[in-house]
Amino acid sequence: MRISARADYAVRAALQLAAASDAGPLKAEAIADAQEIPHKFLESILNDMRRGGVVLSQRGVNGGYRLAAPAESISIADVIRAVDGPLVSVQGMRPPELSYKGPAASLLPLWIALRANVRQILDGVSLADVVSGRLPADVVALAEAPAAWTNP
Repeated sequence: MRISARADYAVRAALQLAAASDAGPLKAEAIADAQEIPHKFLESILNDMRRGGVVLSQRGVNGGYRLAAPAESISIADVIRAVDGPLVSVQGMRPPELSYKGPAASLLPLWIALRANVRQILDGVSLADVVSGRLPADVVALAEAPAAWTNP
């Protein structure tokens, strides 16, 4: 599974908004500067996040972007889906739309299991979890496994 630059930037922007939720709307320039994201690319990402219901935008002198809901209720998966669509796809298709024959028949349950695990982790971690540095115990356990840090 690959996390696109678009998804990475979207999550980082959402985290910046979560960390500043009490400060009012943040301008795109401020988010871009704080997270070292190209400003024009971020504008496009924020528009997708707005259409996806993750952020709200406000025009005017005191305008900018803010989260559409409390950071506790927005998962990392919500942000990624808003900018990239489904979390797991195979050749651009969702796993249940696929079928395989012969020796490849067992691939479908493998892809479904992969999707279930990705969902479990990304749906189970909120923006507030990441901002606070308190990730769920199951995520911490996975990250603490020595093999998680090596490249096969």
